[in-house]
Amino acid sequence: MKKLPESIIISRTDNLGDVMLTLPMTGYIKSIAPTTKVYFLGKSYTRAVIESSKFVDQFIDKESVVQDSAILASLQAQAIVFAAPDKEVAKAAKQARIPLRIGTSHRWYHWLYCNQKVNFTRKQSELHEAQLNFKLFAPLGLLTKPTLEQIKQWYGLEPNQQTMPNNDVIQWLSPDKFNLIIHPKSKGSAKEWGLDNYTQLVKALPVNKFQVLITGIKAEGDLIKQQAPEIFKFPHVHDLTGKLSLSELVALTSKANGFLAGSTGPLHIASAVGIHTLGIYPPIRPMHPGRWQPVGKQAHYLGLDKKCNDCRKSNVCACVRAISVDQVKQTIEGFLNR
Repeated sequence: MKKLPESIIISRTDNLGDVMLTLPMTGYIKSIAPTTKVYFLGKSYTRAVIESSKFVDQFIDKESVVQDSAILASLQAQAIVFAAPDKEVAKAAKQARIPLRIGTSHRWYHWLYCNQKVNFTRKQSELHEAQLNFKLFAPLGLLTKPTLEQIKQWYGLEPNQQTMPNNDVIQWLSPDKFNLIIHPKSKGSAKEWGLDNYTQLVKALPVNKFQVLITGIKAEGDLIKQQAPEIFKFPHVHDLTGKLSLSELVALTSKANGFLAGSTGPLHIASAVGIHTLGIYPPIRPMHPGRWQPVGKQAHYLGLDKKCNDCRKSNVCACVRAISVDQVKQTIEGFLNR
């Protein structure tokens, strides 16, 4: 292994789920070099989850460095790794004269702004997204092929108790029931199981054993109220849509017992904090669980074991819809006994 830089920036400026599956890079660095300073550069809306990781020393906001590359220069970081390509940040990194700038060789602007380029493709890979990120460590002489078991150890999510939701939210966590968070929508980023299925599931879960918390942004909550208002009428269900900040969602999730969703960022938060997590996935590559399944100590997924592209361009996926309410119910009830 080469001598590790004393300070490294990990850049991932896309969505929440992508950021979650990039955080293990920071944990790995700290596991082999605890004194190395690790910065994480991302979008402002992902800040709360990035700052919840004990392996991240400082968050850097993308927009601030794009507007003023001197902010990057002031950090005096010795290396930056682009876990996701970003033309604007790559340009700023070169302007800031960061000595080692690592990116994939498949972006033309990396040939302008990066001085170390790694040749690999994600699209047809058999590896998980969290594993693929590690390929960018090659120029540093670091681990490039972690196992999923290793990755589980490297999130470092430790929600700040000061960000714990207000007492009204805490009281919805039942001390004598299984507290299940359901995040039924995905802002269009995933093939969804369907509000009718979630409603039937909630109806089937025993009221005396389960407390159900429905989460999502306000717009998603409004949509649920329009399309499936009955889901909120069950006595063991509480509507938290539009009521939680990201930091509060992280903190609440860490206190819950289980989490159910499609392939979303909040699902990966749940798997990272180690609670029982169940994701529902399509068999369509590269959306399939081989690439995006939740990776955590108690993470699980359901998806048809087949190759299928029929619904690639459709909002509704027949293979996802084919996963029965009873299958999901049995899996979640199995969590009660673990």
